[in-house]
Amino acid sequence: MTRYGEAAEKGTLYLVATPIGNMDDITDRARAVLAEADIVAAEDTRHTGLLLHRLGIDARLLSCHEHNEAARVEQIIAMLGRGEDVAVVSDAGMPGISDPGEIIVAAAVEGGFKVVPVPGPTAFVAALTASGLPTSRFFFQGFLPRKVGDRRKVLEELSSLPVTLIFYEAPHRLERMLEDVADILGDRRCVVARELTKKFEDIQRGTVGEMLEWVRERKPKGEIVVIVEGCSQRSAATEGCPEGNAEDELEMAVAEVAQLVGEGFTMRDAVSKVAEERGISRREVYARAHEERDGGRKKQKGT
Repeated sequence: MTRYGEAAEKGTLYLVATPIGNMDDITDRARAVLAEADIVAAEDTRHTGLLLHRLGIDARLLSCHEHNEAARVEQIIAMLGRGEDVAVVSDAGMPGISDPGEIIVAAAVEGGFKVVPVPGPTAFVAALTASGLPTSRFFFQGFLPRKVGDRRKVLEELSSLPVTLIFYEAPHRLERMLEDVADILGDRRCVVARELTKKFEDIQRGTVGEMLEWVRERKPKGEIVVIVEGCSQRSAATEGCPEGNAEDELEMAVAEVAQLVGEGFTMRDAVSKVAEERGISRREVYARAHEERDGGRKKQKGT
């Protein structure tokens, strides 16, 4: 509390992750921050109210969702200016990740206020780590546009990326989304994860075509994460992987091999590691790496 006549210290903006399904995933640090914050800015005050009640926390709540976040910025910045600590939460997961929070954080940073992340569960990270697809390099898209033309345009832009692609999608749009993925990206490896950390958690693995058949048959409900293999040599034969990108993928793989060898890896171990992570042919990476190495030696002899 600031006494009358004293200059108020700046408040802190906390970004607090909340469970995505399993209530046991709340952290002790999150509990403490929510209990001590002067106000909790929540995506849905009713939902967060139930969470706080379960945690035994009595807090002031302020609604802050996608439809009013921009309007709330001035109010929250004013609170921080008065020395009040504000905790931002979404309905599930980390604020600012496909949920409100991004605009407030940008304003707080611009205003010189301290922004503190209180990390915890995030659906796309949980899905990615359990997917079986490469995790070393990925692109998180979040929700694709609802309009067909806009959605297909974004997928076209992502089609040549040699990294694992991650999406969120609503159950009622999942079938149409996978139809567009199949048409534009091709029949790559694909994972559909739903209801993560909940009682009926389900992770389906296969190709895009197989996942599309499963969705049409099962009509899955709940929170859904879709993960699609990036454009690589493994998927180069499909329509969705442009010609020439496999060559770029191979060049990047060789560069990574050279870096690992420089760090002390043997050539064989470096090739195995990079080929496995990228999902490409170990033999081709090994052959190209030897070509690059031998070519470098010839240049050195010629100088």
